[in-house]
Amino acid sequence: MNRNRIRILCIGLLMLASLSGCNREKGTGSTEARPRVALVMKSLANEFFKTMQDGAEAHQKAHSSEYELISTGIKNETDVDQQIALVEQMVAQKVDAIVLAPADSKALVPACKHARDAGVIVINIDNKLDADALKEKGLAVPFVGPNNRKGAKLAGEYLATKLKSGDPVAIIDGVPGAFNAIQRHDGFEDAMKEHGMTIVTSQSAQWETDKATPVVSSILNAHPEVKAFLCANDSMCLGAHTALKDANRIGQVQLVGFDNIPAVRELIRKGEVLCTVDQHADQIAVNGIEYALEILKAHTTPTDKETPVDLITAQTLKK
Repeated sequence: MNRNRIRILCIGLLMLASLSGCNREKGTGSTEARPRVALVMKSLANEFFKTMQDGAEAHQKAHSSEYELISTGIKNETDVDQQIALVEQMVAQKVDAIVLAPADSKALVPACKHARDAGVIVINIDNKLDADALKEKGLAVPFVGPNNRKGAKLAGEYLATKLKSGDPVAIIDGVPGAFNAIQRHDGFEDAMKEHGMTIVTSQSAQWETDKATPVVSSILNAHPEVKAFLCANDSMCLGAHTALKDANRIGQVQLVGFDNIPAVRELIRKGEVLCTVDQHADQIAVNGIEYALEILKAHTTPTDKETPVDLITAQTLKK
């Protein structure tokens, strides 16, 4: 074999190796590499999402031969533009799937459309994307997560057993327009109306502890007769607890939360929070990841999947 033929053979082998490497980097879910799944969450300052991240990372560690995980999130739940940028970054990195907990039910839809157009599987968790916004884009994105309205109604119905018909209550909402915020509000409202309570006000604290404290303090001043606060997440419940403590109203006003974070569980044990709702934060992202891997492997048609919600009270914590 002369030198020219050897050079041609070597060049051919190099080109073949280069092409093979490109296929691995592209992240198409082929058998040549583990699929890469990006988990894009809301505020990592929120203990709920930290639990979600920890659950996802533990799952990946136990299944490290099956997939790679890129876990990221925004600083605050109102950093919508930053979350859109994170989704775009994941598309640019050619991940195989994105599991997304959107900070805004409408604003993230165009980024999801871009991801799907690029061939990336998108799974929606935690906060459901807006149905009309998806329809406008001709986009179908499966939602894997709990029925927030059902969970909030469970908590509201339990609260109703501690109140009398006509008692005044207040609802502390999440970010206006967020699907899960709307659903939790509606669930609380369903229970209160069915049991004859009077909702004197509903105000947003944007999911945040520090914002909930002054909101609840203001409501206590305007409505000192209020008997309970139904908070759309546990972070705001902690802020409400601080406001009640400052007003020397602990034990006089009932508190309801949603998320089952450890700090609120401790307050339930102490009798300072009535109940919360467990949507199993450690499994929410895992459920989305497993569904993404299933779709990548079997090329199934994605559909929504409902996951459990459970009421947490002092009695359930003793079991």
